[in-house]
Amino acid sequence: MSLNDVQTWAGGAGSPPRTAADLISYEDLYTRWEQGNWSAMGLDFTEDARQWREELTDFERKAALWNYALFFWGEDAVADNLSPFIDAAPLEEQKYFLTTQQVDEARHAIFFKRFMHEVCGLGDGTMASGLQAIKPELTWGFMKIFDRLDTMADELRRDRSPAKLSAAVTLYHMVIEATLAQPGQHFITSYLETRNLMPAFREGMTQIARDEQRHIAFGVKLLADVASGDERCRRAVADTLREVTPWGAAVLQPPGWDRNYTEVFGFTLEDIAEEGITSLQTKLRSSGMPMEELPGPPIVPADLTPRETATRGPLLTMAGLLGERQASAPKDEASIELVMDTVRRQLGQTNGTKLTVQFAFSDVEPWVLRMNGGGPSVERGHAEKADVTLRTSWDDWLDVASGRVNPGHAVMRGRLKPRARLSALKLLPAALGGRGR
Repeated sequence: MSLNDVQTWAGGAGSPPRTAADLISYEDLYTRWEQGNWSAMGLDFTEDARQWREELTDFERKAALWNYALFFWGEDAVADNLSPFIDAAPLEEQKYFLTTQQVDEARHAIFFKRFMHEVCGLGDGTMASGLQAIKPELTWGFMKIFDRLDTMADELRRDRSPAKLSAAVTLYHMVIEATLAQPGQHFITSYLETRNLMPAFREGMTQIARDEQRHIAFGVKLLADVASGDERCRRAVADTLREVTPWGAAVLQPPGWDRNYTEVFGFTLEDIAEEGITSLQTKLRSSGMPMEELPGPPIVPADLTPRETATRGPLLTMAGLLGERQASAPKDEASIELVMDTVRRQLGQTNGTKLTVQFAFSDVEPWVLRMNGGGPSVERGHAEKADVTLRTSWDDWLDVASGRVNPGHAVMRGRLKPRARLSALKLLPAALGGRGR
């Protein structure tokens, strides 16, 4: 039974109102691992290699390799980082399942290594050479998230508290597996099935998707058991999501923003991102922690649909609010309006705070942020009586608003020059509330 099956059962006619996590047991997950074992070494890639050479165009091979490289690197990275999760899990049943997951991840990495070498001709057949060969394909957003997985694993080795374990499971199972990997697997298997391509690779991807469903169900179950009733754990979940969400939109950023890298196989960037956002929201709800009920500022705008959020992601990355710092961010009217509207949405309800902030940009038109005790608003122009005036360039403001630069550091370096009434000083952090803090 997959997590989707459990959700259907949990909401079926005549059944008591229970969460999906209530209907998952660690024993069942382990049993399904035994029943679902498969061999990465037993697949024959001979026909796949022929089709790769003869039935895919040069660009299709290039686009597929870019996408598959993310999976290969990711499978190796998650296999390397699971040990501290096993040590931190409070129950033996959880530890036993996590050991099966580590075996799965190693098998997945071996599967991709074989494919890259035997079909794509990359590397000399060793894991190290294969990983080195695909490293240039990795995106900035992808590396940010997996670098964070490395540091999260180190933190979990030092701190095995329920809160730190909740943060780690959120990053691994909810973000990497449910939000990024699962939609990507669906994307790949769909076009391989439609075009009847690469039978051994298709079989391997199908098996990997089944494994990941089991891993994600475990993450949902563990968060429900460990985090859902503990406010410290809930805050750890929310803080982790708030930290890594800005990187997510830049994970599947194709070279040169050439949308053909996914559309050549029948999916848009928005299709894949929408599925990922929907998956994350569903899994959190199943664990007893709906995203909109997590503590702190909103993680994603509550008034936008998953499709609307997915549509804004690439636009905000190109505008410079998400993703890596650009040498010179766009300063066209549409990009600026989108960024300022997003800053407004990130603040959410301001809990009675009343504040008027004047953004005195040095290289683009001025904007005003108003907090009137409820939802904030933004508009172009000058405020007659601003409580806070922020003098900065557009690029420097993007760094602060995105969370790439701490606002205190920006002030000390002269990149952000605030002037505030004495009574407004304690409210200044709200006006500087960027992502990732």
